Amino acid sequence: MAKPDIDVAEQPFIAHLIELRDRLLRAIVAVLILFIGLAYYANDIYSYLAGPLLKHMPAGSQMIAIEVASPFLTPFKLTAMVSVFLAIPYILYQGWAFVAPGLYRHERRLILPLLVASTFLFYGGMAFAYYVVFPLIFGFMTAAAPVGVTVMTDISQYLDFVLTIFFAFGISFEVPIATILLVWSGIVSREDMAEKRPYVIVGAFIIGMLLTPPDVVSQTLLSIPIWLLFELGLLFSRFFTRRAAEAEQQVLDQDREHIERLAPPADDL
Repeated sequence: MAKPDIDVAEQPFIAHLIELRDRLLRAIVAVLILFIGLAYYANDIYSYLAGPLLKHMPAGSQMIAIEVASPFLTPFKLTAMVSVFLAIPYILYQGWAFVAPGLYRHERRLILPLLVASTFLFYGGMAFAYYVVFPLIFGFMTAAAPVGVTVMTDISQYLDFVLTIFFAFGISFEVPIATILLVWSGIVSREDMAEKRPYVIVGAFIIGMLLTPPDVVSQTLLSIPIWLLFELGLLFSRFFTRRAAEAEQQVLDQDREHIERLAPPADDL
């Protein structure tokens, strides 16, 4: 007699797994479509990525490939990563569509703007790395080369280097979202976050030291934005906290009204 109950309990779980599988497949297909469309321009994409370094390399020097398959595989590896980066909005949408039915209306109203903002912040971090950090880093590194040393960077190592920087700045620019979520969830209050500002500044420089190459320029260019973005998240968290409190009070009022409608009149008692 217990078997039907187990089947009924398993059906929603299996349905969720099937939906999760479908949404993961959609995200993978989106990445593959982008990769197929960009594969023809793989070399052009790599040339564009190598621009900040090539502009600061001495005249007559060039990048090299020390592995046999690097000239072919490295541009396609970059194209695959670019496809993933471009598909991030669609991937986040699939994740949002999967969890949204289990959220309250006020939670959906608060989380959706955070997802959109997190996407733009991630792209903003990558753009900041490419247009601000790379020129300064490569200008510093090429100028610091000893006399008699020719700067000739391997294309595969260069790709690994810039992808690390992209990820570091893209994830670090999510600090405002993390700050808002911490305050909104009630894990820590705005006042406590403000009091811990000195620790946040020290932590920002530690993160900059761990996520960037061992040079002062890139470490500083990552640490200072993390601190400023923390201040930005602290500023905007007050609006989300207020909205969350109002939404929670609205839900409580609705529940109270529902209970009052269901309760029998006092004359019937």
